[in-house]
Amino acid sequence: MPVGLPLPKRDELSPVAGLDLFSVSAGIRKSGRRDLLLMRLVEGSAVAGVFTQNAFCAAPVQVCRGHLASGGPIRALLINTGCANAGTGAAGLEDARTSCAWVAEVCGLHPSQVLPFSTGVILERLPMERLRAGIELASCSGPSDWLDAAHSIMTTDTQPKAISRRVRLSTGQITITGISKGAGMIRPNMATMLGFVATDARLSREDLHGLLLSSVDDSFNAITVDGDTSTNDSLIGIATGASGLDVSRGTADWETFAVEWLAVCQDLAQAIVRDGEGATKFMTIDVVGATSRVEARQVAYAVAHSPLVKTAFFASDPNLGRILAAIGYSGVEGLDVSKVSVELNGVLVAERGGRATSYREEDGQSVMKEEEITVRIALGRGASQARVWTCDLSHDYVSINADYRS
Repeated sequence: MPVGLPLPKRDELSPVAGLDLFSVSAGIRKSGRRDLLLMRLVEGSAVAGVFTQNAFCAAPVQVCRGHLASGGPIRALLINTGCANAGTGAAGLEDARTSCAWVAEVCGLHPSQVLPFSTGVILERLPMERLRAGIELASCSGPSDWLDAAHSIMTTDTQPKAISRRVRLSTGQITITGISKGAGMIRPNMATMLGFVATDARLSREDLHGLLLSSVDDSFNAITVDGDTSTNDSLIGIATGASGLDVSRGTADWETFAVEWLAVCQDLAQAIVRDGEGATKFMTIDVVGATSRVEARQVAYAVAHSPLVKTAFFASDPNLGRILAAIGYSGVEGLDVSKVSVELNGVLVAERGGRATSYREEDGQSVMKEEEITVRIALGRGASQARVWTCDLSHDYVSINADYRS
């Protein structure tokens, strides 16, 4: 079960004016479960995206980048689960473009106005007949809600991930609602995740893209489950403008809106880690006293990615020298270990290059049994800091990934 992650409630997920959702079962992943989502956007919507940095990026990622770069309006999004359409070469690209053409046909659009997204097994082509049937079914179905939408993009997730916020601006109230998926093959830049965050506020495409870039750095680019960067990672921001309320950079409302937007992104990102494959612990790695944010993240990721650290947390074993080892091999040049200290949920574990004189084994055991643990690492080198969220590594992680195609 996810760590400290309540199920989203249908009545707490606010619709976003100007965006319609159509969630259906197309039989792409498993019969009888939602696995295809069509989003239709009102004319005038702004859309921006950030994508994986994996060189083997999936065909839909390549098509999305091209359609967004063209500068034309985006009016529809198509998401399927069960097949990633990654590692499929020219044929996969043609399949992704064909899926855009099919959506354009049923929605009365141009194919370049459609963004495709896929998630699931890599190195397999899309089942095109089932995909087309699903698109046609979605086009004539009644609208779905955000909870149905969140269900339809899941793969190994154990539960849907969705969040809504109502934001009071000086000119009125707007909505921000988002969904995400992901549980494994998760590391920054980004993870095997899909995220869609929408608002009915009116933003320019430039402001929306800038907001997406800044918010992803402290949310989806600050999570890791297993250190693997996927082929299909995509985070899309949508601003329909249907509320009639403008939000633009430099205005009094911008900071209020940006803070709430980041909070939605962080909630969705943390939900992915809390639902990490086989996860039993949720860990926050705080690194302070670094010479730069890059250095702080370098140390945080070394700890968060360490299988030895992660398995110790799973076992609730205060074998905490593993944290020191990870800090030591993180690659920070000129690190003076005599200035480094480590705390777990406020319990001082290490200082001055070794075990803290006040530390007791029973205190470490007590902390390690908790579901949520903050590891605070002070480097004593500067004023910069960074935060990364991760989870433990359990027997179930191996089982889930060994049986992924079963």
